[in-house]
Amino acid sequence: MSKKILITGASGLIGSRLTEMLTQKGHQVSHLGRTKKTGSVESFVWNVEKGELDQQALVGVNAIVHLAGAGVADKRWNEKRKKEILESRTKSSALLYETLKKTNHSVKAVVSASAIGYYGFCLDERIFSEESNPGSDYLAQVTKAWEAEVDRIASLGIRVAKIRTGIVLSEKGGALAEMAKPVRLGVGAPLGTGKQYLSWIHIDDLCAMFIKAVEDEHMQGAYNAVCNWITNEAMTKSIAKVLNKPLFLPPVPDFIMKIIVGEMAVIVVNGSKVSSDKIRKTGFTFQHPELEEALSALLK
Repeated sequence: MSKKILITGASGLIGSRLTEMLTQKGHQVSHLGRTKKTGSVESFVWNVEKGELDQQALVGVNAIVHLAGAGVADKRWNEKRKKEILESRTKSSALLYETLKKTNHSVKAVVSASAIGYYGFCLDERIFSEESNPGSDYLAQVTKAWEAEVDRIASLGIRVAKIRTGIVLSEKGGALAEMAKPVRLGVGAPLGTGKQYLSWIHIDDLCAMFIKAVEDEHMQGAYNAVCNWITNEAMTKSIAKVLNKPLFLPPVPDFIMKIIVGEMAVIVVNGSKVSSDKIRKTGFTFQHPELEEALSALLK
């Protein structure tokens, strides 16, 4: 059945592809963002800082996909940027809650982005599931606070699902584009020890998971959006193989990464093994379960 779906933060990597895939399935999509966009998709404006949201955005909407949040790896972290990363998520979620609470609407489901950063990082063989406790580092605390704001929406009688996203593989940007750049130039190398695990997912599988969470009324709570895991070293080697490029450089040490990108080096020199059992049990099947096939589809 066709639904009317409002996407927040739709201008990013995931929102753009998700809009295409929802439209292909016959759903009607509109966007909510900081500026009004022209184009085939209806666009509405909110101002999270001022707590303002155009209530016309909710007219006839059956589900909201909440993707808004400042890019974690877009800029070097300082105290101001870290505050922005946190508040862009918590305040936007709180504004959705307040608006839904006081407005007549037809919203039955909110599907929010989250992140596997919720679990923190570890360099051992632990496997994290949706039942695992949150980590204690900065990104884990951000994700925990973000999810807590989103969970308040459930108290309004609205079904809430949270998609804890792993490393998203896309040819248009994100982690894969950054990892492939030095490899294409012949200067690719594993980062940190190279032994840290990256829990990854192809962008089309991620968007398909968001769509399933919108359509499947049984889905609520947190779901890990990962297909599988691989070490950073093996991922780098696979990228080199697909691009037919040599890899002869030693791993880039942690301290060098910290000099280059500062505190956010934690994202690339650490990792975690995250389970996808829960989403598989809903009947969801991955279209790109093999890393080399996924990389070939994206990089060639």
